[in-house]
Amino acid sequence: MATRKLKPVLPSLREKKRYLAFEVLSEEKITDFDAVAESILANSERFLGELGMSKAGVLMMKDKWNEEMQRGLLRVNHKNVGNLRAALTMIDKIKEEEVIVKSVGVSGTLKKAEKKYLKIAS
Repeated sequence: MATRKLKPVLPSLREKKRYLAFEVLSEEKITDFDAVAESILANSERFLGELGMSKAGVLMMKDKWNEEMQRGLLRVNHKNVGNLRAALTMIDKIKEEEVIVKSVGVSGTLKKAEKKYLKIAS
């Protein structure tokens, strides 16, 4: 039997995504990205629930964490940007450190998000 290759999904049927830039404000700089990611995902799940998290399709982008600026990017479904922004405001601690996590902005492409919010020149 010959193996059949699946057709790619049409662009109009693909999940539309946005890149949300966030900033962590704290007394001391947070160097551990894993702690930041764990806190964001845990608080988002608490706020949105499991079903909401699966619909939002939240993805932390480890390679886009800027330790100097304390900023990072995460990917989210275009319909759930507002919900995720609300979930970010609920975060008050990362690894026993008092923090404020604020949304800096949203972009439709990763390249523009990096350029505008993380100041990464391409």
